[in-house]
Amino acid sequence: MQHNGLDDRRKVKELTLLFEISRMLDRSLDLREVLNPVLEAMAQHMSMQRGTLTLLDWRTGEIFIDAAYGLSTDQKKLGRYMLGEGVTGRVVQTGEPMIVPRISDEPLFLNRTGTRNNLSKNDISFICVPIKMGNEVIGALSADRLLTDTDKLEEDVRLLSIISSMISQAVRLRQEAYNENKQLREENARLQEELRERFRPTNIIGNANGMQQVYDLIAQVSPSSTTVLIQGESGTGKELVAHAIHYNSERATKPFVKVNCAALPEMVIESELFGHERGAFTGAINQRKGRFELANNGTIFLDEIGDLSPTTQIKLLRVLQEKEFERVGGSVTIKTNVRIVAATNRDLEKLMKEEKFRHDLYYRLNVFPIHLPPLRERKTDILLLADYFVEKYNQAHNKSVRRIAKSAIDMLIPYHWPGNVRELENCIERAVLLSADHVIHGHHLPPSLQTAEGSGTELTSLQNTLNSAERDLLLDALKTAKGNKSKAARLLGMTERVIGLRINKYEIDVQQFKPDY
Repeated sequence: MQHNGLDDRRKVKELTLLFEISRMLDRSLDLREVLNPVLEAMAQHMSMQRGTLTLLDWRTGEIFIDAAYGLSTDQKKLGRYMLGEGVTGRVVQTGEPMIVPRISDEPLFLNRTGTRNNLSKNDISFICVPIKMGNEVIGALSADRLLTDTDKLEEDVRLLSIISSMISQAVRLRQEAYNENKQLREENARLQEELRERFRPTNIIGNANGMQQVYDLIAQVSPSSTTVLIQGESGTGKELVAHAIHYNSERATKPFVKVNCAALPEMVIESELFGHERGAFTGAINQRKGRFELANNGTIFLDEIGDLSPTTQIKLLRVLQEKEFERVGGSVTIKTNVRIVAATNRDLEKLMKEEKFRHDLYYRLNVFPIHLPPLRERKTDILLLADYFVEKYNQAHNKSVRRIAKSAIDMLIPYHWPGNVRELENCIERAVLLSADHVIHGHHLPPSLQTAEGSGTELTSLQNTLNSAERDLLLDALKTAKGNKSKAARLLGMTERVIGLRINKYEIDVQQFKPDY
């Protein structure tokens, strides 16, 4: 009767443990968050000294500890086995559980983690069961127990097998959910990529994340007639974005008229925008149409909008609100159907606080804002843009520059580019003109890129600089010669023995330059 009472208490303990583990596995979608608590619960209910959950890496055939109880981080790292190696490796290989009543009597027990070195091995039993996904073994669950009778170990194997099945079920459900979510993510990514490719402007170069967001905004706003405000530093390409918006809209076949508000004096800007009648002022010998009139049914691009005078701001506000204006010196109201795209490199909100820019005009212009990131935040686009400008100025100046040397790349990438894309374009045009060997080298770039301050690098010794230059020349020659050392030596005017010594000195892998056939 007492024996039945013990069995009942054991069953209650087992059911309590299984219920607790079930709740833990349901608690989080990330199994890594719950595996350690599961092992701790097993230790508490089963008097387990140590426990491990190992997984099989099918790519390498190695079995490693993914979660553990009673092991330090370093000990976990030591617990690695190949298929068939040790007790754990044998269980994962065969898919059958193993009981080791006394680990000192079992030659398969390897003690890789070293956790039993300071203990009496005679007092430790070890049980290990496979974790299966269908018929496939994906890992193992194991436990150390103080030496006990074989019947109790058999009961522990049965309990561990149930827990193992629960873990594998949780893994399977999460894998199915992951695959379903992965398919949804892939489908969303595919649709987004289709949209990007469909609406990506052909006149703008760049793949950086910041530019992808700009492309998405262009795609969204282009089909409408919404007023757009493009903000960004000088030289970031605001006019290119305005072009893209116009030529991807229904107004693409209509006029695109540009006005640089900063380049025109205050006495002229009003006439430029709205036109004037004959005799409106001294020198107005003929009637003249303004830019708004010329852009009718199309798009007007107002660059550097932050430089408009307060008087002109008031008149521009009327055009935005009423879609009408009068020529200077005229009394006839002219209706206009024109889309306004404005741009500025100035902080309009700051200008508003200083009462240099009208609040009502700002809110009329800032209907759909687009911010262009500076080039220093688009490091991945620098070489893409540089290659584009090399090709552009090859054609413009009848040159044949084929590539940019590593020494030049190492200057282009870290530079902070205060003048943005416009500065990069000017640098590449200069370098194309200076190149005499079809390659842009570091010394072809402007002095601002060759200083420590400009490139963001620290000063180095003369010898290091010479070594770097020599290595770059070797790399250039080997690339040109496609890894042929004899040909590379001839290009550099040295013997094959000398170039071999230099290649060894700089630890250059010649194979990387040889073509794959």
